[in-house]
Amino acid sequence: MKNGCGSGSDSCLSSMEEELHVLAVDDNLIDRKLLERILKISSCKVTTAENGLRALEYLGLGDPQQTNVMKVNLIITDYCMPGMTGFELLQKVKQESSNLKEVPVVILSSENIPTRINKCLASGAQMFMQKPLKLSDVEKLKCHLLNCRS
Repeated sequence: MKNGCGSGSDSCLSSMEEELHVLAVDDNLIDRKLLERILKISSCKVTTAENGLRALEYLGLGDPQQTNVMKVNLIITDYCMPGMTGFELLQKVKQESSNLKEVPVVILSSENIPTRINKCLASGAQMFMQKPLKLSDVEKLKCHLLNCRS
């Protein structure tokens, strides 16, 4: 499958049949809205969650009785959130769910702490990116995902 990466303004998703569905998790409303807007500009379907527990509910990991489970192609989460960090969310997704284990998780942080980055990548994070996320970051991310999926 040709993915069009690095071909100017062509979207990496142009050759995909399905729309990329992203679960964006951030406790900061402004950061969450910015993330949602950038992802939508990049032709992604976006669902937002204000914390890790809400994200787990959307993914069907919070309540065993839940039948309305959302299918996502990517989870982007802030690292530093109250209640449950992005790292803890990553661990739950990768360790507690056999059907979510393959979903790529990208961690965002405004702090560039090498030990934190290495810990997240070693635990299964697809990428670790600096905040604020830029449109060019999303395009790189989509190209990376397409390479992984093709």
